[in-house]
Amino acid sequence: MTDAASTPDPTTAEDPQETLLRLRASIDNIDAALVYLLAERFRATQQVGRLKARHAMPPSDPNREEQQVARLRALAEAAHLDPEFAEKWFNFVVAEVIRHHEALRD
Repeated sequence: MTDAASTPDPTTAEDPQETLLRLRASIDNIDAALVYLLAERFRATQQVGRLKARHAMPPSDPNREEQQVARLRALAEAAHLDPEFAEKWFNFVVAEVIRHHEALRD
């Protein structure tokens, strides 16, 4: 059985430029997936906004947002992502969603 310290790093056997290109290609793929996921999320929130506008519901739901922040912070911790960053991202997205909901209401 080998431990992590004695296991060779596969990136050291590769040419650094090739490694950089491979890692950047992976990042580019992840960025593309994130954009498509955000687009899907906004399609769903637009449906919520139209529903709220039709039924004179408020554009924001502070209780729901608070629950989501707690849930996303826990998910971030489990994923080894900074919970502060996850919360900032969520707040940014929610601000845009609320802006869309207010526009639909008006």
